[in-house]
Amino acid sequence: MAVEFKPKPLPFAYNALKGISEQTNKFHHDTHYVGYVNKRNEIEKKLDTVDRSAANANFSEFGALKRHETFNANGQVLHEIYWEVLGGEGKPEGNVINLLKRDFGSFEKWREDFIACGKVALGWAVLAWDPSDGRLRNFTGDSHNQGALWGAVPLIAIDCFEHAYYHDQGPNRAAYLEAYVNNIDWSKVDSRFERFVPAQHKEPDYQAVGQR
Repeated sequence: MAVEFKPKPLPFAYNALKGISEQTNKFHHDTHYVGYVNKRNEIEKKLDTVDRSAANANFSEFGALKRHETFNANGQVLHEIYWEVLGGEGKPEGNVINLLKRDFGSFEKWREDFIACGKVALGWAVLAWDPSDGRLRNFTGDSHNQGALWGAVPLIAIDCFEHAYYHDQGPNRAAYLEAYVNNIDWSKVDSRFERFVPAQHKEPDYQAVGQR
């Protein structure tokens, strides 16, 4: 049965961010993000009636719908995380900051690694909690539905597609990545960690780490 998803409003004013303009936020949220939500709903409805008996690995309508289902669903979810943690001054304080110091050695080392991930990613750079050892890691994805680690909990997701920054920075992606990190509200990142990481797994599994 199809479920209808509703776009979430931007959690701050369009002009609230430093280094990411009002126009970019309008284009990004009202066109790109809303487009993923609308297409996800369209796919949901078509999956209700598609002929599953004709499913075929080479090509079938069902196969095309399932592939685009994850593309648009992740496009929706990742963009919601992208904006959810913004609206701050980037001041590094709170529980997750302490965990980054534990897992990367320092906040500065995490930041360097995260921005490097953003430079090489074709789609997304994501800070996530890794369920295999309970640590925080930076991952890259070349599309909305590529590069994810099953079971991981994304805490920060930065859009590295050109639509996210070309209006403001042109080809200078590094400047955009710096601007994004400088707008993070780390209390909101802490909130995601507390809500979505299971309480019994908030400490790293050092045995798993040692077995790697």
